[in-house]
Amino acid sequence: MTKSTSRAPPEDAHVQRARRRRVNGAMLAAAFSLFALGVAWHEAHAPKARPADELPIMQARADDASQPAPALATPVVSGGIDLVKRGAYLARAGDCAACHTADPSRPFAGGLPIDTPFGIIVTPNITPDPDTGIGRWSDADFLRAMHEGIGKGGERLYPAFPYAEYTRVTEQDLLAIRAYLNTLTPIHFTPPANSLKFPFNQRWLMAFWNLFNFTEGRFVPDPKQSAEWNRGAYLVQGLAHCEECHTPRNFMQGLKSSARFSGAVQAGWHAFNITPDKISGVGEWRDDELIAYLSTGAAPDRANAAGPMGEVVADSTQYLSRVDLRSIVIYLRSVPPVSGGEARPRHQWGNPADDVSALRGAAIKGVNGAQLFVANCASCHSWTGQGVGASAPGAYPSLIHNSTVGASSADNLAQVILHGVRRTTKHADVLMPAFGNQLTDAQVAAIANYVTRQFGNPQSTVTAEQVASLRPPSRPQ
Repeated sequence: MTKSTSRAPPEDAHVQRARRRRVNGAMLAAAFSLFALGVAWHEAHAPKARPADELPIMQARADDASQPAPALATPVVSGGIDLVKRGAYLARAGDCAACHTADPSRPFAGGLPIDTPFGIIVTPNITPDPDTGIGRWSDADFLRAMHEGIGKGGERLYPAFPYAEYTRVTEQDLLAIRAYLNTLTPIHFTPPANSLKFPFNQRWLMAFWNLFNFTEGRFVPDPKQSAEWNRGAYLVQGLAHCEECHTPRNFMQGLKSSARFSGAVQAGWHAFNITPDKISGVGEWRDDELIAYLSTGAAPDRANAAGPMGEVVADSTQYLSRVDLRSIVIYLRSVPPVSGGEARPRHQWGNPADDVSALRGAAIKGVNGAQLFVANCASCHSWTGQGVGASAPGAYPSLIHNSTVGASSADNLAQVILHGVRRTTKHADVLMPAFGNQLTDAQVAAIANYVTRQFGNPQSTVTAEQVASLRPPSRPQ
């Protein structure tokens, strides 16, 4: 007689998967709890902001850039038209219109799509419209958004809005901007919704981003530095938010503090190194050249602003007072220089060309960069590449000793050929037509490679495939 034993039936695969899901869920919940405790600890122990609103160095002036330089210690006007005028100046310094104006007929009404690695973020309406803008916002709501990155409804704002820099701006200056925005024409317009993939569409996750990339608090002047240095630091680190474009990013898209102002790529454009490094940065530039570049967009034999920087000059820095421009330069001179690995400054490349003689009567086969340059570019830049008009405000710039042409990447040059230049200042209305609709990717690449080889850095090249990637997605070639 055999002895029988009973055994429990084996679990089927469905039960095993359910058990694993419960275990994984518990582990995820535990990890989230640890993160939440970290956020709570950070909020409880973070250093409190030191009030600095009464310090004269913080006071911006609403003087037009063409007026005599103002004194830094002029008392702040508490209200009325002078407050609005100062707010308008500060809004220019912060370049608010650039991001919050998609349609020139709807200024400050938002709707501009910003392409980020996590999806599309669309800028909001900041006109005083009560339904679609910020007309119902209190001053406290406005300050909280600017200082803490939290909207009126308590939602966390995405860091495409540079609250990580605006947090340093004094309450006085922000309320002046608010007073100016209140005088704008209310525009009833609801911008399109953001287009972000999961989990980046979960705003509460910004608490974790803030934990590693954001320190709330106002700018504190350095008593060891001059008034001009402190003013420049206040503008560069705060309203002007220069690091947003000129500092590379970490894997979370926060600013990489170890490489401040060393250059970065934004929307396919290279924002160059602006540290005082003599080769990779602007260490060889004179103060008056830097001021001229910020106020006009042109520094002969150095650079000509195009793309996003051209817009910054046209919409913002050309309106800054001479004192503020000089203060910005003084501060930038003091930041640690960062080498980008270049062997030669960007503006020291190039020689005049004589290819036009060789092209006469020559049979051209295939895509020829020299021929395309003579046909499309020489009428303005001269077939020698030396430009037309010397250093006059409206001159066609030389391609020799030109930072864009001498850069280690030809992307900015290709972008200029594709999209052209439109930069309007008090000094000149600069226009270069866009050739993106007239030239193929191969032709744009051929022109760019000819220009860099002849007038700039010969090691800098671009392919037709790279040019294609720089075109807007809606207009494939």
